[in-house]
Amino acid sequence: MAKENSFDITSKVDYAEIDNAINQTKKEVSQRFDFKGSKSLVGVQDNDLYLSAEDETKLRNMNDILQSKLVKRGVPLKALSYENIEPSAGGTVRQTVKVQQGIPMEKAKEIVKFIKDSKVKAQASIQGDMVRVSSKDRDTLQDIIAKLKAADFGIDMQFTNYRSN
Repeated sequence: MAKENSFDITSKVDYAEIDNAINQTKKEVSQRFDFKGSKSLVGVQDNDLYLSAEDETKLRNMNDILQSKLVKRGVPLKALSYENIEPSAGGTVRQTVKVQQGIPMEKAKEIVKFIKDSKVKAQASIQGDMVRVSSKDRDTLQDIIAKLKAADFGIDMQFTNYRSN
């Protein structure tokens, strides 16, 4: 009897890398000429990022700096979801950036449906904030990974815990 092979689809972000990117952003903002004397802040609060600046242009510039630092540190930008820019105290504007940890339930259901609709001999199940895919054939699992990478679900996905028996 053939044994089951499996892998997990997860979405995790390393907060240490985010913290490093924020520190690099703070340093660059403090040294740039266009930010001299401005009240620009970037940081982490309740596992979410916040950006604050005097106007929307400086906020966008600071966001560009942060994104470039995140990319260099290996943090996927798909794991970030931006909320609306809102006015803040003291004539400044702020923006909150949600960091995705785990696969949301609606996206997990979408991934499972995608796997079932692809007509391959594999089982997909939602387990908390991840999706486990199992099959008797390793090639089938590799085919599923390739199809999932080609499809865009709007989230960052990592394929981990590949078990082959």
